[in-house]
Amino acid sequence: MAFWDKVRSTGNVEDRRGATGIAAGGLSLTGLAIYLAFTFLSGGDVGDVLSGLQNVQIDQVQSVDSKDFEGADAYEVFVAKVLGSNNDMWKKVFAQSNTQYTEPKLVLFRGATDSACGGADARVGPHYCPYDQTIYLDETFFDELTKRFGAKGGDVAQAYVIAHEVGHHVQNQLGALTDSTTNSDSIATELRADCYAGLWGYSLRDAGVFEEGEIAEAIDAAAAVGDDRIQSKIEGRVTPENWTHGSSEQRVAAFNKGYDTGQVGMCDSI
Repeated sequence: MAFWDKVRSTGNVEDRRGATGIAAGGLSLTGLAIYLAFTFLSGGDVGDVLSGLQNVQIDQVQSVDSKDFEGADAYEVFVAKVLGSNNDMWKKVFAQSNTQYTEPKLVLFRGATDSACGGADARVGPHYCPYDQTIYLDETFFDELTKRFGAKGGDVAQAYVIAHEVGHHVQNQLGALTDSTTNSDSIATELRADCYAGLWGYSLRDAGVFEEGEIAEAIDAAAAVGDDRIQSKIEGRVTPENWTHGSSEQRVAAFNKGYDTGQVGMCDSI
């Protein structure tokens, strides 16, 4: 377990886990999840996911016991610290070019919730909506990542995923997050976000946050979400022509490029 208490900053986290869950009209929650998860995990790009979410009509509710999430629990504090540490780094990066960094919001939820992109579902995976500059995260996604896709898990692995989504927020601020016209464009966008996550890791490496070797959790998570590994698990075969996020090897290499160098310009070369 990393020493997150050494991070003094906290990000803007809204905890909706105790709110009523949202389901989609015309589809059961499970049916929606399967559709979007397949789109996202088997090769759909950011535009595919957003289009799927925008086409969802939200008109059913799913009850959740709000008492389980009263107050700021340990997970909410952890997420706020990870987000805060990302914000600290990007504020410094933006300041170097005399520009202002706008902090993203992160919504914690269970099952599904509404968003400016039309809706957010847990099994789509953590994702960033550019229309409200918000990251949507259901922490139970990480159970699926370890059980189905073989990730080892851990808090640093989860932090890497959050840092990756913050990377998309940065791309959005820079005008670089657009609907990809080709798979290669989409892969480049995702790998740069991985590289940005590596930069975040670099920014904490001398702060006493990570225990020795703990960054390996992040590297393992990057490998677990490679297109080749996910396609192999879901479809039983690997089709590189359908990749939109990059292979396990590419994603690990992109993260390491940021983590090993600490240079933003190295990510731009991906």
